[in-house]
Amino acid sequence: MQAAIASQDWVTVLHRRRQRLAARVNFPVVLWAGLPSPRNFPANVYPFRASSHFLYYAGLPLMGAAIHLQDDRLTLFWDETPPAAALWHGPSPTRDAIAAKIGADAAYPLSELPTFARGAASIAAQDAETASAQTLLRGEIVPSHDRALAEAIVMGRLIHDEAAIAGIRSAAQVAMRAHRAGMAATPSAKTESAVRAAMEHVIIAHNMTCAYNSIVTVQGEVLHNDRYHHVLKTGDLLLADVGAEAPTGWASDITRTWPVSGRFSPTQRAIYDVVLAAHDACIAAIQPGVEYRDIHLLACQTLAEGLVEVGILKGHPEDLVEQDAHALFFPHGVGHLLGLDVHDMEDLGDLAGYEIGRDRSDRFGLCFLRLDRILRTGMAVTIEPGFYQVPGILNDPARRDRYRDVVNWERLKQFGDVRGIRIEDDVLVTVTGHEVLTADLPTAAPAIEEMVAG
Repeated sequence: MQAAIASQDWVTVLHRRRQRLAARVNFPVVLWAGLPSPRNFPANVYPFRASSHFLYYAGLPLMGAAIHLQDDRLTLFWDETPPAAALWHGPSPTRDAIAAKIGADAAYPLSELPTFARGAASIAAQDAETASAQTLLRGEIVPSHDRALAEAIVMGRLIHDEAAIAGIRSAAQVAMRAHRAGMAATPSAKTESAVRAAMEHVIIAHNMTCAYNSIVTVQGEVLHNDRYHHVLKTGDLLLADVGAEAPTGWASDITRTWPVSGRFSPTQRAIYDVVLAAHDACIAAIQPGVEYRDIHLLACQTLAEGLVEVGILKGHPEDLVEQDAHALFFPHGVGHLLGLDVHDMEDLGDLAGYEIGRDRSDRFGLCFLRLDRILRTGMAVTIEPGFYQVPGILNDPARRDRYRDVVNWERLKQFGDVRGIRIEDDVLVTVTGHEVLTADLPTAAPAIEEMVAG
């Protein structure tokens, strides 16, 4: 994304972001990039991923760096790589060169940070080394300002600028290619891992990383399944939730569910179309001013209507949703914020996802709603309704008793080949309504079958 923006334009983008933050806070700010985590011994580390808050204002994933923001001025604190490190990692740019690239007003070694940090606010560190460094500054940092800073960052990052949207678009384009590759690989694949490899190959080949641990599974009822050893069999549905992350951190998040054989069974197709109806209804309703909670409830209502129609649920859909009966099969929220993180800013908890003054519900299903905000132009969200047969939910004696009169348990047995179906797209809220950033990847069942079989 940055490569597509001229150097001076990129500096302007970062400066405008800092200006928006300065308009919301009247105290200095310190943000950390973080450090890589070791895998068993110090020199063998996991791939480094800078803090998204740092990335948003500094623009580069600088390992071990910190920035100090005051008004719209940025001061970089970063230790240049010692010459001996070139043996292992090649030459590194100078601190001044990095400062110029991000539009910093000044740059110093990291040891100079304490002299600038007095009265500053900060965001909680995400790794042990940075947490330790932040602890050393606690005499200078003002903890009472931290929540105000978090609120200001949320409001700044909630509405995406053109550079951010370009980054999300680039990640979405690669993720769509990955899903096509996964479908194409399925007929010859023996296990889930082979399909995963085909999908992640595309992402890596485009110099991107996975935005999260890929979910490629025939056990679609396990929402965050991270196992890939199961053999693919005729009659299975394969649920693939795979997203790409651009080098500058912008994420995509796509889920498709397809039949391993290339053809949905009648029962699979019936449930797939119910989930797709909820998906389509929710996306059609997205526009500025709409409550995302209402989008979620629309998904619940549409799913309940469909499940009544196929004979799994009994009663009036409105009453079923009021009783949370739909949550037996759709226990999570319909989506979340999308941005520099696939669940954007969720390191700040519900401060990002919930409007000030709103709290999570304790209702079954609704308690997992990640986003309860009024939609605004420039927000990016996911829409991902689903249907799951989770044994831990459906076999729970208390729930079996509570919903004994509204679930046709004998009819449900006929849908034993539907373990889990989810359909997910990335949606940008626009002035006139919405844009589906992942629309080039079809969702209709015949198109899905064609991509797998073809």
